[in-house]
Amino acid sequence: MTTRPRILTGDTPTGRLHLGHFVGSLENRIRLQRDHECYVLVANVHAFTTRATQPDDIRRDTIEIVRDELAAGIDPEQSTFVVQSEIPAIAELTFLLAMLIPYSRVMRNPTLKAEITSKQLGDHYSFGFPLYTVGQCADILAFRANLVPVGEDQAAHIEMAREVARRFNQVYGDEVFPVPEPLFGRVARLPGIDGVEKMSKSRGNAIYLSDSADEIRKKIARLYTGRQSTTEPGDPDNVLFQYARAFIPDQDHVRELADRYARGADIGDGTIKAEVAAAIDALVAPMRERRAGFTDDAVLEILREHTRRANAVAEDTLARAKAAMRLDFGPRRLSFPDIAPR
Repeated sequence: MTTRPRILTGDTPTGRLHLGHFVGSLENRIRLQRDHECYVLVANVHAFTTRATQPDDIRRDTIEIVRDELAAGIDPEQSTFVVQSEIPAIAELTFLLAMLIPYSRVMRNPTLKAEITSKQLGDHYSFGFPLYTVGQCADILAFRANLVPVGEDQAAHIEMAREVARRFNQVYGDEVFPVPEPLFGRVARLPGIDGVEKMSKSRGNAIYLSDSADEIRKKIARLYTGRQSTTEPGDPDNVLFQYARAFIPDQDHVRELADRYARGADIGDGTIKAEVAAAIDALVAPMRERRAGFTDDAVLEILREHTRRANAVAEDTLARAKAAMRLDFGPRRLSFPDIAPR
């Protein structure tokens, strides 16, 4: 336990991490972990809201996403991984906080509504699907986070957590929860290689942090700009240049390319695509190398130790919340036998 400001951030394990995750939140986590108390959530319970029949896949994805985080630069000595299913206080806090949020407020959450539409769920979703928005509040508040690094598409969830924190403190007369602030990434919304939807595994338009140099080149080659010739003026804000601005370090050079492109000054898409692919590969090549060193056993060993650390904080928060709610009828202790998971 330290006096540094706390961060809670994370992802639902739906597969490997991609460039959208990196510019939206991951690079902020890496940057801030040295002077913040950083908790990185792996929301494996939330994954069951739409994949309840795929437990083996969710387990595999849980390990893979942690492997990606470690490879990208999350330091297990400076940050703590929080596997959601291993923190009972989160589930209990979700139930308690649900009493403070009207159902109508949950269903007005624009991110939730967008997910129902994008995943084509109609009215055929589990009760747990809208409940996960309350669970996200519990994820954040269980660690009394001051700051939540996320992509801008998660702004509505952070606002709900802020509302719940204020409501709890007002109703129960105790400042148990700080009101968390969002921290958005430097790229508000990275489009996928289809140039239409945001980058996402489910949409098949992602460049992963573990992709090979050849895979990156092939994916970047698929970017469609609609431009027909090198002398035709192009749109310097198209998807190709969004990638150039996000990943080519020399922004003066990018501005020069954009100027030539807009004037149709004999510069083709292929030239820019090659530079973008090279820049992305330079970013992820060290991650690929580090990733190979994190075996399943090494990842699981880290998660077992981090579970102890995370539960110490979450249990303390839950005890404070239950005391404020007059539900403190005696202390409880968690034990963690050294049983290797299957």
